[in-house]
Formats: sequence, structure tokens, C-alpha cells
Amino acid sequence: MTRQSLVKSNSPAFVDLATLAGMVADGDCFGVGGHHFARLPIALLRSIAALHKRNLAYTAWAGGLALEMLLEAGCVGSIDLCFSSLDIFGLPPRFRASAEAEAVPLRDWTALAMIEALRAAQRNMPSGAFQLPMGSSMMERVPGARTVADPLVGEPIGAIPPLALDTVVLHAPRADASGNVQIIGARALDIAMVGAAKKVLVTVEEIVPVGTLGAAGRQTVLTRNQISAIAVVPGGAWPASCLPFYATDYAALAAAFESEAPLAESLALPEAGVPAHPRRAVAIRAADLPQRFPAILPAPATPTIDEIMAVRLAAELDDESFASAGAVSPLANVAYRLAKATHAPRMMLATLSCGHLDIAPSPMLLSALENLDAETAAAHAGGDDTYSTYYQAGAVTHEIIGAAQVDRLGRVNNLALVKKSGGKLRLPGQGGMADVSNMHRDYAIYVTRHSPLSIVDEVAFASSGRGLLDAAERSAAGYRTGRAQIFTDLSVFRLDAETRELVVAEIMPGASRAAIGAATGFAPRFAADCREIDLPDADILDILRRQIDPLGLRRLEFVGARERGGLIASILAEDRRLVEHYAGGIA
Repeated sequence: MTRQSLVKSNSPAFVDLATLAGMVADGDCFGVGGHHFARLPIALLRSIAALHKRNLAYTAWAGGLALEMLLEAGCVGSIDLCFSSLDIFGLPPRFRASAEAEAVPLRDWTALAMIEALRAAQRNMPSGAFQLPMGSSMMERVPGARTVADPLVGEPIGAIPPLALDTVVLHAPRADASGNVQIIGARALDIAMVGAAKKVLVTVEEIVPVGTLGAAGRQTVLTRNQISAIAVVPGGAWPASCLPFYATDYAALAAAFESEAPLAESLALPEAGVPAHPRRAVAIRAADLPQRFPAILPAPATPTIDEIMAVRLAAELDDESFASAGAVSPLANVAYRLAKATHAPRMMLATLSCGHLDIAPSPMLLSALENLDAETAAAHAGGDDTYSTYYQAGAVTHEIIGAAQVDRLGRVNNLALVKKSGGKLRLPGQGGMADVSNMHRDYAIYVTRHSPLSIVDEVAFASSGRGLLDAAERSAAGYRTGRAQIFTDLSVFRLDAETRELVVAEIMPGASRAAIGAATGFAPRFAADCREIDLPDADILDILRRQIDPLGLRRLEFVGARERGGLIASILAEDRRLVEHYAGGIA
């Protein structure tokens, strides 16, 4: 292995934004720090796009907004990622168009393969080793990945070459005058990416004197010898968040995604700086909020399917559960919080891809959710260390994950669907599903619209699956055995350990065997003890509606693309009203 020479210093350069952007070279293997809409270096990405950098090998856990900006500017020469999503706003249109047209080479990774490849580069090792994603076909997709025999015991394992990065860009709240950089809250893959990078370019909200970073309390510090250069750019992550300065500005993101103007123009920070709403939202604390909110949504005469599924998913959890909320799963996030607020107060709950550990079940206020979880969490972490500490160790019991398509063997396809025309419809990607589907004690997948297109006889590509199913094979791999189930708006399937096929175990209220059969792409079998699920009682519905999810974020997973925009607009309006009310005198 030939490792690139580092361009880092005990004395990082302090430069302006234009100079920092100019340090990115055409053709760089280019990583972006932050995650989802948290701490994205938006101002720096805009400057890089304005310089018309070319042929960047975009390499990161997630694509999302950062990748959309670079694709729009024609900066991207190739893409390596685990998934790409715009969170509540749906699939990223530029990424989808590029992937479907095969305009830019795209390589899909499992999260664990990317983590171990980055760590191999970080540690100056010739390769990284990882558990195989049994039940998926992802090993044929991950670049350079091989199945090899463990040198000590001969068992098959995954091996991956080091993933060295030329440049990583990230945004952080502060640096001190020596160049030590502070991160508050979840840190995604920032530690591994910084360690694997030749150059690390950072924008920060402010510079503080040496010795004062510790006053911030819980934090992660990237020491100055890991940093190449720093620019002070107040508001440099907006409209993404930067704790403790401002929350994600979802209204600004919605306007940018709806606008016909280029993203680089729509995402320009206003001359007055970060608007008041995200600054007020980030200051809300759990103690500022009521135990129950006044009713916001009209209470239906009977529970809606989103409520029924949330309550049924919550019933899977108990005091010994450790549930992780993955990307873009509001229904699962609601179910976890509902369980912890009711019958499972001792369960552990982690959010933002396991970046906030053991949080309190705060209400899902869109703008304030990240800082509420960061405040109440027992610890902050990154995806790289939580994979080895929790997932690979088999400590996580549940990560209830949404799927686009599931087949009779319980395998998931979240990569691409084939259209009637023969073309492809690109999906977000499997994220970490290929890994964690085997690592979690319980396998729990949900599909909010049960149809012959979503529940199929055989997926075209298995992006994830429960390859280790029965107790013997799971015990041999060091994992606990639990339930393996698929939840839909019509039924609950159980994955039978003997036949390894789905069996209908429960029927949703109002559904029928005939409806399930008509909506399934194969002839479903019904368990001998198949039963109809009971409707949720009034008390738990009140907690769901007025304590856990007063905005009804769970509904976003039950509407089509045409209805999503209107629903988001109504949610954002109520979110703003609640933040303004409960922020009180917060400036």
C-alpha cells in the first residue's frame, strides 16, 4: 500500500473562505463531513462549486444535499456512498437523474465496509476486515471488497483496501487560536474521514482563545495536527444545523428545493446572517416544553393506519431493548419514543445514526429535535465507533427500517426498481442495512404501502437481508436470536426460520385475507394462529398525538410525492408556531 503524504500541520493555516476552497484540487478524492442536515459545510461547498472544480471523486457515508450541490455545479467525476436522501423532502433529484442515466460512475458501499476502509487508511494498514453482509448481494457492489479466509481460524470474512481521501471538508462550531476544532453533538464518520485524509479543510462559526474549548462541556475535539486550514465563516452550515448556534432551517430548505434557481444561489446565507427561527429553535430545552401539547391535528373518529402501525411497532420494544433510529425513518422514530414514554422507560434509544446515545423521548418538534436529543443524550458518538461498540457486538436489538421492496424471503431492495418502460428508478441506497440486518437481535422492516410492487416474489437485487436467521447460525456468528418480521399497512409477516419464507402472522384492523392476497406479489401463507391486531386504546393514542408526535411527522411516510409538498408545508407552519411559542423569551 502506498499512502499519500499528509498535508497537515501542528499549526493549521487560518485563511479566508475563497482561499480554503482553492485548496481543493481537480480530481481529488473528496469527502464531506457532517450528516443529513447537521453541520454540512454549505458555504464552503458553494465556494468550491463557484470555482468550477472538476472530476471530484465524491466519497462519503451519505450524498444528500452536499452531493446535490456538487452535481448541479458539474464538479463530480464519480460517486462512492452508502445512501443519498434529502430526509423528509424525499429522493435527491440530481442524484437520481445521474444514477438512472449512468451519467457519473456510482459505487454503492455497505456502511461497515466504508468504515473499515477509512480506518485502514487512518491506521496505515494494507486492508480492513469486516463481517460479511450475509443475505445481501452487496459484496459484488462494494469496490475492492473480497471474501477471504480469516488467517487464524479460516472462517470467511470481508476484506477491503484502504480508502485514502485527498481532501475532507467539514463545518464545526469553533476552533481555538491554535487550530483545535470542536464538534458538538453527533459526529457521523468525521473522525475516520479526517484520519484517512491528506487535507482537512474546516469552516467554523468562531475562533476562541486557547484553553477555552473545554467550557462547552460535552464535545469532540479534532486536534490541530489533524487540520490543514481553517476559515471563520459564521453561518457556514446554514440552512443545515450547527449546534449550539442554530438548528436546521427546514423552511429555507423547502424553499430551495421548490425553487427553479440553482441550489448554490438558493442556499446563500442572507446578508443579515442566520434567520431568527433556527437560532431560537436550537435554544429550546426539554424543560421548556409541556408534558402534553394542546391538540394540533384533528382527532379522527378511529385510529389512522400511521397511528396503528406506530403503536404496533412500539409494542415490539421493552425495557431491555436498545433501539437505533436510522436515516429517514420518522415512523420508527415515533414508535421508539412512544415505547420509551409508556411501557419501556428503561429501554435505550439512539438517534441520528447512533450519534446521540440513550436519549429521553422528547417530542418530535422538527426544528428542535436535534438539539433536544443532543441535550438529553447520555453520550455523543460517531458512526464509526458505535458500529464496533454496539452493532458489531450485537448489542442493538432493533433498528426498524423502511423498505421500498421486500420479497418472500424477507430480502430488501432499496437500491433501484425497474420501471414498466424498462428503465431504472434509483432509490436512496441501503445505508447500513446490509450489515445491521444480521447484527440486530430482531429483524424488523416496514412497508407503508403494501402492494404487488412492494411485496414481491423475488427482488431484482438484494441490498439487504436476514442471512443469519436460525438460532444455531446466529449463535455461531456471535449474535442473539430474536423475531424476524415485516410490518405493512395490511399485515405483519413473520420470517419462518424453517422455510425461510414470509408467513402472515397478523392482520391490520380493517384489512382481510383477500386484500392481503391481492396486494402481495406471491400467494401468501397464513399462520395457523394468525390474528387481527387490536385497535390502540385512547390513552396511548393521546400520548402519541399530543406528547410524542404533535406535528404528525409519521404521516410523511404514508403519502405519495404529490401530497408530500403540501403536508410538509403544513408541518413547517405548525413547527414554526410551536417554536415561537415555547422559545418564549429566547433571543
